[in-house]
Amino acid sequence: MKEKIIAIVGRPNTGKSTLVNRIAGKRLSIVDDKPNITRDRIYIDAEWQDKKFILIDTGGIVEGNDDEFVKNINAQVNLALEEADTILFVVDAKSGLNPYDYDIANKLRQTKKEVLLIVNKVDSKAQNELTSEFWALGFDNMYPLSALHGDCGVGDLLDIITKDIQTENNKEEKEENAPLKIAIVGKPNAGKSSILNNLLKKERAIVSNVSGTTRDSIDEEIIFEDKVFRLVDTAGIRKKSKVDYGVEMFAVDRAIRAIRECDVALLVIDSNEGLSDQDKKIASICEEAGCGLILAFNKWDLIKNVQTHKFEEEIEKDAPFLNYAQKIFISAKTGQRLDQIFKIAIEVQKEREKRISTGLLNKVINEAFDLNPPTSIKGKLLKIYYSTQAKINPPTFVIFINNKDLIQDHYKRYLSKKLRENFGFKGVPIIVSYRQKGDK
Repeated sequence: MKEKIIAIVGRPNTGKSTLVNRIAGKRLSIVDDKPNITRDRIYIDAEWQDKKFILIDTGGIVEGNDDEFVKNINAQVNLALEEADTILFVVDAKSGLNPYDYDIANKLRQTKKEVLLIVNKVDSKAQNELTSEFWALGFDNMYPLSALHGDCGVGDLLDIITKDIQTENNKEEKEENAPLKIAIVGKPNAGKSSILNNLLKKERAIVSNVSGTTRDSIDEEIIFEDKVFRLVDTAGIRKKSKVDYGVEMFAVDRAIRAIRECDVALLVIDSNEGLSDQDKKIASICEEAGCGLILAFNKWDLIKNVQTHKFEEEIEKDAPFLNYAQKIFISAKTGQRLDQIFKIAIEVQKEREKRISTGLLNKVINEAFDLNPPTSIKGKLLKIYYSTQAKINPPTFVIFINNKDLIQDHYKRYLSKKLRENFGFKGVPIIVSYRQKGDK
């Protein structure tokens, strides 16, 4: 299920970034009295009472200004408005109603989306009289608060914007008939759009030898053997230092967002080039997102006298952290093995949803511990009390121990490896956390 997106907008210096930092619970956006400090739109993961959502902090809107810097900020804001489910329109109670506020209000009404008018810098209930003039903006509801102090209105606002969000426990299980979402990702010109068109049997995406042809994420549903899939073709992700500010940057943002929202990522790699550093970087993004991962080596029809298992061995040596990923060797041009993408994606999703019984999990962890007990640290020995699987999608485990300082990284890798050896999880990242007595 797609996470709810909340965009925070307004004219410069109304306290948008301060509100973002207050909601997120930490300082993420730069806060300063100077206008236009926030230039790019910034995505932040946020949570309120076990309900997770995404905040977008944006630069201040200044309508009717032809300055290139301002135009770029406004373009970023427009994209944020397109993506948002709810818009928080922040105005400044201390400086009062501003002509720009009217312009922004009219712009937001045209989006036809839920807009909440936030009157910021109201430091106490006694100052609520400062807010009355903002009714002139024509919104049905108004929410006075202090983003700086947080003790006036912020909690009530969070209750309102999260009222329709399910908690993590309630949305853990995938809806029975929901499409399996596959994000087709990779560097520019790896053949992502060609794969999409071949799978759909139609020219849905523009195919060109010019890198960066795909600017937007393209969603399309397809049925394969009675199973519904949603394919998402994304823009190519280049190294950050090579990405131009503007349209390409927006497209890359959306590609990364598609990875975070998908069930399985199909990472398309040009077989002629092999696994590049940028491919590894994109794979790391997929792993951090917790989605399934299939490495699709495209243009395999051009590779001569190389067996797939030899190619796989080289990849596993070069990038051992990707050994868990499923691998497939395809050709978008000839259609070679493309239909297997759907079958592998189903297998990977089953692995993401796999549950291990507590008894069996503890048996495997305890046997691994007995087989290879860790060395003592400063005369103290690690003890493992109990293990449990906390979540699926991706599989998440918690191991309770006597002291977190006694478990070293190499031993964590060892236990994770034993989990894979015993339970598979092919194509799926797994998360293992360690807690000691007294931790929550």
